[in-house]
Amino acid sequence: MMPYVNIKVTREGGPDGAGPSEEEKKQLIFGVTDLLERVLGKEPSTTFVVIDEVGLADWGIGGLPVEDYRKL
Repeated sequence: MMPYVNIKVTREGGPDGAGPSEEEKKQLIFGVTDLLERVLGKEPSTTFVVIDEVGLADWGIGGLPVEDYRKL
């Protein structure tokens, strides 16, 4: 079985409201792959990690867009 991990992050916090930097993405991909290898014995060459950046308007918590939720 080939592991598939999908990481979703909001586009914020970086320069100009961007999401994670390329270096941070590399660290996430390496870290998740390493964790699956150590904990579950999964082969890194068959482990897929996908990072999706989502705009704040497309992210909701508790029935509200995240920006509105944070104002509570």
